[in-house]
Amino acid sequence: MRGAAATALLALAAALPGAGASAHEIGTLQVTVTFRADGHYQARVLLHSASALAEEYGRLRAAGEPERSQRREGFRRTFVEKTRLVFDGARALPSATLEEAPGAEVTVRLEGSVPTGARAFRWSSDLGYTTYALQLQKEGDRSPTTYWLAVGEESPDYALDGGSGAGGRWRTALVYLHLGFTHIVPKGLDHILFVLGLFLLSVRLRPLLAQVTAFTVAHSITLALTMYGVVSLPPSIVEPAIALSITCVAVENVLTRELKPWRVALVFAFGLLHGMGFAGVLSELGLPRSQFATALVAFNAGVELGQLAVIGCAYALLGAWFKDRDWYRRRVVVPASAAIAAVGACWTVQRMLRA
Repeated sequence: MRGAAATALLALAAALPGAGASAHEIGTLQVTVTFRADGHYQARVLLHSASALAEEYGRLRAAGEPERSQRREGFRRTFVEKTRLVFDGARALPSATLEEAPGAEVTVRLEGSVPTGARAFRWSSDLGYTTYALQLQKEGDRSPTTYWLAVGEESPDYALDGGSGAGGRWRTALVYLHLGFTHIVPKGLDHILFVLGLFLLSVRLRPLLAQVTAFTVAHSITLALTMYGVVSLPPSIVEPAIALSITCVAVENVLTRELKPWRVALVFAFGLLHGMGFAGVLSELGLPRSQFATALVAFNAGVELGQLAVIGCAYALLGAWFKDRDWYRRRVVVPASAAIAAVGACWTVQRMLRA
């Protein structure tokens, strides 16, 4: 048991070096499909540099002619084959245009005509390796319909002849609730470690509740203020600061055995930073203007559920069984906190170097 928690955390950090350097990814794809008034559609697909196809495109651009032309055609063909645009059950075959972009990222534009009389549209893609955001909108629409899809998963029907599909406010709430939860579990490793740092100080309810409440109130404030454009800090400041907050909380776990007044204030301050990190995800994903408040509240609720899931699992695995043992602090709290502090420090340096 001795050092097991610390070893596991360090192994996880070593296995996921990118988690510290790029903490708030919303997927390897970002897709926006627009249906124009002239009867045509356009899908813009941004492939992030982490995706295999973006890496392939980087190699394509580095090749000479005629190999470059051959690879370019193969890239377009693969992209169209792995992407399905379906109108009333019939698959469309769009044209594909590659748009040059700096670095390894690439945008692919898929275009075509909407079949005459088509009433519903569905999208799916085998590209990427994680969940991704799909936005569907009619030309001039200020409130796109957003879905959060897994690779290979088909979207629900999007109505082309009227509204934007079934579900309305409830569907929006469920989409953003899911997004908020998955941003913590399993994607938010940095937030998971921060919450574990709060848990490790004491498994007694009162200290834990005081910290979680302070963190929740703080990140809810800055999440809302940032999304409404009241406050803003660049990711080059927010991301390293979030990583540093992990280290600070973990170090204090090693230095003190009980909740101090300044700990709650410190957690509140760090919660303000984490709220800006959460807002970064929503800024990339976008919020439907007509249901802005619904989506914002649902996302925040999802974040809270994710945090509670982390605390519940930690308590079930450790606190419920070992909290009264005289060796619990020595063998669990101190080594696990030291490991979390080390990971946070490593991420702080990584993010500062990438800023």
